[in-house]
Amino acid sequence: MNFKDQLGRTVSLPFPPKRIISLVPSQTELLVDLGLRDSLVGVTKFCVHPKGLKKEKKIIGGTKNFHFDKIDSLKPDLIIGNKEENYKEGIENLSEKYPVWMSDIYTLENTFQMMLGIGEVTGTLGKAEVLVAKIRSDLDFVPKMKGFAVYLIWNNPMMAAGKNTFIDEMLFRAGFVNLIEKDRYPELSITELKALAPEYLLLSSEPYPFKQKHLNEFAALLPQSKILLVDGEMFSWYGSRLLYFKSYLENEVI
Repeated sequence: MNFKDQLGRTVSLPFPPKRIISLVPSQTELLVDLGLRDSLVGVTKFCVHPKGLKKEKKIIGGTKNFHFDKIDSLKPDLIIGNKEENYKEGIENLSEKYPVWMSDIYTLENTFQMMLGIGEVTGTLGKAEVLVAKIRSDLDFVPKMKGFAVYLIWNNPMMAAGKNTFIDEMLFRAGFVNLIEKDRYPELSITELKALAPEYLLLSSEPYPFKQKHLNEFAALLPQSKILLVDGEMFSWYGSRLLYFKSYLENEVI
């Protein structure tokens, strides 16, 4: 059968697929929540949800360094990837051999389209529709505005989440105004960060693992800012992890 992915590519595959490889941690979790745990044969080393899954499945490398020999050994009939998280040359290489369905996520609507698209391509559309309806309902609230923020994803060099990112939308949903006007993930100098004078500096747990020591360092640099360590999965994982976003906001001091 033929399907369109979020890059507008036509993906042809035997339907429903029986041997799926996921190259994206958040989409791995989604596949399991769609009831496809047994069909998953390969995941990345970063696919930490659900707990214990990595022990059951073959690890095919990271999101940007696939082991093609391991992928070939699994004989997948569907590979699920993402434009931002995976690398173009690797995806092109895989697409020459296997059906590769790609997502492209910038907004919540993109996320819902991805979830329904993966549901369609895997024969689990009904379950995907239920998940999307639940997340839409959970996120149907007016955010309580907290203040102006900078959200850091990396250190040395310091990098922030800017416009045209999924994180930017989730910051708004959490009640923050993103001070970074540039697109994507620009580098920031200490001078630029100080000039922005954010009310909140949010240090993400991933991809860079910011810890308490980093919070202390930034607190010394920005004494007027509220520095917070935040769960990066809540702001950057699109898919069924969004089921936990509302309760995260309600239970965490952010």
